[in-house]
Amino acid sequence: MDCNQILLLGLGIEAPWKLVEQRLDMDKQPHELHLEVKAERGAKYPCPVCGQACSAHDFQEKTWRHWNFFQHHCYIHASVLRVKCQEHGVKRVEVPWARKGSAFRLLFEQAALALVREMSVNAAARIIEITDKRLWRIVEHYVGKRSHRSICPTSSLLGWTRPPASGGATMRRSSSTRKSARSLLCLPRRVKASRP
Repeated sequence: MDCNQILLLGLGIEAPWKLVEQRLDMDKQPHELHLEVKAERGAKYPCPVCGQACSAHDFQEKTWRHWNFFQHHCYIHASVLRVKCQEHGVKRVEVPWARKGSAFRLLFEQAALALVREMSVNAAARIIEITDKRLWRIVEHYVGKRSHRSICPTSSLLGWTRPPASGGATMRRSSSTRKSARSLLCLPRRVKASRP
């Protein structure tokens, strides 16, 4: 197994995508690892709407932040293709490693949300080295998605308020079981063990 195959396996990227280049930029602090991924040219790709095999129409360069590779920031660069479907016209193919419209890998977002469950957004943002504003966008995307699907009847609601004077965000835990329009995450209730 060569170096590219090991990196692809670690990133969870599969055919038709392949790693064509990797470089470590040591001029920046912290150092940055850049991985370039390309789709095979000439192959047929499924239409995102109907799944019919279509030829590539054009490509657009995009970049996503991946979880740190050791202590180095890691970025994935890819030429994302658009296919030309006879029925649906030109449509962009979604990459399997990121959600639509995000500048982060799904694994990065998952780790970020795990940190937010345990600490404040500001503290989590410092650890993963992004701005709190970008982290709030990730949180609000998934919270909005969850709040449309269900109420958390047996959970504590972790909510937030944005005080106008400070401009920052503070987090507040509530034992309420009702749905809150400003709920952040549904967390399992912690029950204290009774003493013998």
